[in-house]
Amino acid sequence: MPGSPDDRGRQAVEISNALTRSHRDHFGRGAGSVKTVIQGGFVITFLEDVYTALERTLINAGKGEIVMEARFAFQNAMRDEYIGVVETATGRKVRAFLSQNHIGPDIAAEVFVLEGVAGDEAADVSSDGAPA
Repeated sequence: MPGSPDDRGRQAVEISNALTRSHRDHFGRGAGSVKTVIQGGFVITFLEDVYTALERTLINAGKGEIVMEARFAFQNAMRDEYIGVVETATGRKVRAFLSQNHIGPDIAAEVFVLEGVAGDEAADVSSDGAPA
């Protein structure tokens, strides 16, 4: 059964803190803001203001593709650690991990699809508003 809103709030804070700590440890700085949303069978963490001074210099010089490639490689290298963070916090197995970065505004999104449990479907709605 899915956790209560209080459980999801505690889990979201735990995930946000762990991913922020990972960014700080590996990039020398954490994100400017972090928000984790847990709903149904999904966990999504949004990290804003994520780029380092070096990355911003490259982006401003028109070399954003290099930054995006490096971030993608980093996220692949961190896959198992990030999945472990979410599985530990939620007590649920991660089926899939997707990660994306954006430039202007600089936002990263870490998306985790969890294995289903009874009750997830009650909260899930498709993008057209129809039940999933």
